[in-house]
Amino acid sequence: MKKYDVAIIGAGTAGLTARKEVAAKTDNYIVIDDGPMGTTCARVGCMPSKVLIQAANDYHRRHVLSVQGINGGGALTIDRKKTMEHVRSLRDRFVRGVKSSLPAWDEKLVRKRATFIDANTLDLGDEKVQADKIIVATGSRPIIPGPWQKYSDYLITTDEFFELEELPETVAVIGLGVIGLEIGQALNRLGVNVVAAGQGLEIGGVTEPDLQKYILKKLSEEMPIHTNGANLVGEKDGKLLIEVDGKTLPVDRAILAVGRRPNIDKVGIEALGVELTRGIPNFSRDTFSLDDHKHIYLVGDVTGERALLHEAADEGVIAGHNAVNDVSCFKRRPSLGITFSDPNIATIGQRYKELSENKTEFVTGFVSFEGQGRSIVKLKEKGMLKIFACAGSGKILGAELFAPDGEHLAHLIAWGIAMKLSVSEMLSMPFYHPVIEEGLRTALRDARNQIESASKLELFRCSDTPIR
Repeated sequence: MKKYDVAIIGAGTAGLTARKEVAAKTDNYIVIDDGPMGTTCARVGCMPSKVLIQAANDYHRRHVLSVQGINGGGALTIDRKKTMEHVRSLRDRFVRGVKSSLPAWDEKLVRKRATFIDANTLDLGDEKVQADKIIVATGSRPIIPGPWQKYSDYLITTDEFFELEELPETVAVIGLGVIGLEIGQALNRLGVNVVAAGQGLEIGGVTEPDLQKYILKKLSEEMPIHTNGANLVGEKDGKLLIEVDGKTLPVDRAILAVGRRPNIDKVGIEALGVELTRGIPNFSRDTFSLDDHKHIYLVGDVTGERALLHEAADEGVIAGHNAVNDVSCFKRRPSLGITFSDPNIATIGQRYKELSENKTEFVTGFVSFEGQGRSIVKLKEKGMLKIFACAGSGKILGAELFAPDGEHLAHLIAWGIAMKLSVSEMLSMPFYHPVIEEGLRTALRDARNQIESASKLELFRCSDTPIR
């Protein structure tokens, strides 16, 4: 039986970043994966979806061209088949980029499925291997509710969507999280008749009540959105019947974006005899080792938490480092989630719901992008930002937003939180004119004016203590 210092199960983002850390210290390791290579992000997630969104937004722009004196926009047409070919072409390029490092270590890759026999032994089907340390990074898969599986001919998961050569004329997008909202709005802008449905008002993860209502109102101006759930109730004349808000609507296909299930059930975790919480072994969020088996690490989407590429990469680094070095506790970066709808939706740091449930004393800085200078220029006068700061110190705690170029505002706020800046310290930073970032300044000023200890000066005097 072959014995290794480290075995990594899964060659997605978390597994690949873990491998780099492990390879820096030992050559006696193995990576085991029997699925498609290239990572979820590059193959079926963040990258192809952004290509689709870019095409959809470019086509949607035709509605405002005449206002700028650019005529002929109304005559523009879309070849959706060619659009999907373009999406797949760039998707394949991104996947090739991920795979480009493989030749340097492909002798370490075993294209088999691994399951636990015991805490140090893995069954690969035709052989067994042992490892001192094991990193589980097996990712996740789309959820298909059991009662809906009988309609499988009509269902499209996000893992399958980008393989469509022809887009349906009518689509139900079920799920109003990041993926559902991005795909739903993009398809609608490409001329597909979309019915979007989800459960509750946390569209894109937003929890602040005023912002929730505003997002629903503005997005509903583009396409019908239902927030009381959906059900598949039958088929008729080659159409799938979906029930929303007491109405039964026929659609050609339904795109399911109701979440992803961690692939922890694929590795025989029951052989370890560990305690599970919602099907996931208990593990440390600081080291990513299992509570009951410190030499086994759980990282990436398989944890069921923070299923984002940058989070998976960080977790892989932590587990890989700890597998070949003295175990260290690592600080996590501030939470950052972005939905690439138009306008962008983002949640940064602590969300409103978390702060309220923890009874944190905080103030809320507000800005509307309706009437904001740069938004007017861009003909994107739509949006709202809420930034949350400690009522005592003024330290920035988090934010939620729906704003033009919100992806960039979200990063600025996340960096401010990471640097432990107060609203006054952020206001001392330069803001150009006219830019979308001036909207962030307005929200910061609103928060500052509610904090008694906050300095009203936005410039530091020469005698003042500089920012770290």
